[in-house]
Order: sequence, then C-alpha cells, then structure tokens
Amino acid sequence: MFRGLFKLTWLEIKIFLREPMGAFGSILFPVLIFIVVGRWLGGRLPSNSMAVSGFVRVGLPVLASVLIALSGVLSLVTIISIYREGGILRRLRATPLRPHTILTAHVLVKLVLTLVTMALMVLAGKRYYPVNVDVPVFGFAVALLISTWSILSIGFLIASIVPTARFAQPIGAAILYPMIALCGLFIPLDSLPPMLHALARALPLTYAVSLLQGIWKGEAWSAHLGDVAALVVVFTICTALSSKVFRWE
Repeated sequence: MFRGLFKLTWLEIKIFLREPMGAFGSILFPVLIFIVVGRWLGGRLPSNSMAVSGFVRVGLPVLASVLIALSGVLSLVTIISIYREGGILRRLRATPLRPHTILTAHVLVKLVLTLVTMALMVLAGKRYYPVNVDVPVFGFAVALLISTWSILSIGFLIASIVPTARFAQPIGAAILYPMIALCGLFIPLDSLPPMLHALARALPLTYAVSLLQGIWKGEAWSAHLGDVAALVVVFTICTALSSKVFRWE
C-alpha cells in the first residue's frame, strides 16, 4: 500500500510540474504577493502607522499562507474533475490500488507543494521582507498544513459534485474566495453585524486564520485548541459527505 501510494504521489507531482501555469499559480504566486506587497507597504507607507505595521507583520504573511492553501484546493478540484471527465479516475480504480490510496495521493501532493511554497516564502522573506520578525517557522508550517488539510476536504466535496472540469475552478473560487472577506483577516469579527458574525463563525477559513495568526505571533498552541478542533470537525464532515457523493466517472 505505502509503496503504491509513494509511487502514485511522485507521479502526480511530476505531472503537476509539467504544467508551468499551474506550478506558478500554486507555488510562486503567493510568494510574489508576499514579497511585492510587503516591500511596497514597508517602503512607501509611514512606518509609524500601527495598522500598516500590524498588517505587514502579521496580516500579510497569513494572507499569503491562505492563498497557498486556497490555490492548492482549487488545483485539487480542477485535477479531480479533469481526471473524472477524461476517464482517468475510472482507469485508476481498475488498478490494484485501493480507492482511498488514489485519493490520498492527491492530498499528499498538495501538502508537499504547500510545504515547498512555505519554504520559498520563508527564504524569500529573510532576504526581501522589510520587517524583522522572530517567527516559529516549524509551528507555523504545522499550522498551515493543518489548515490546508482541513480546507482540502472542502475541495474534495466540491470536486465530488462539480459537473465538469470546465466549471470546477470557477465554482471552487466562487465558494472559497468570498470566505477571505469574512475570516477576520481584514475586518475584526467583533465589528461585523450579528448575521455576518454568525456566518463568519461557520466558515472554516475563520479558524484557519485565527490559528495562523496566533502561531505567527508566538502564541501557545493551547490557546488555539478550539481552532484546531473546528478544522478537524470540518475535515470529518466534508470527508464523510464526499465519501457518500464522490463520483469516479
């Protein structure tokens, strides 16, 4: 099982990297956003602005990390839809590999690419990021993996029911990207109207942002057990639902 999983994961990574635009969008684009916006804000806006300083120090890295996760999810939705429409999933299912091994390989690919993008962001940040901050890199990477792992389950649910590959990415983007406006990254949750506040509390991205912000600022994991629990619940529910409705052809 593990040998087949490793081979399929490696094969999917190579297939993904053959498409330059996909690799750029998933790996390099979030890093470029992190560097360009960070240098622009750090160099052109007043350094004594508390709002700007707070965003550059915490908000921007978390935004880049959220983009890493969402790019991975949209890529997963698109690939699964293309594989289904092209009959590749059906042929893979006819091999000795178990169905959950095939799907796990796709998740591992996105987690590996998330780690690679995170590493590039850290390396680029040390050279180009205008603010010197002491970040617990390992803990933040773990928080990003947990967040991505949870949000990927939403991607699987979307991929399970999306009609064709043509609509996969637009539908995924229409569902996922509006969450950024209500996740607490730009507007504090307490300042939202009651209805929007309740909606924000139901969004998985809200807990991912809270976890990423806290770990980036050096807070203890014990202060974010609720965020981790919420992300685990999202993963459990979405995985259970997608296992019921997932279509191989």
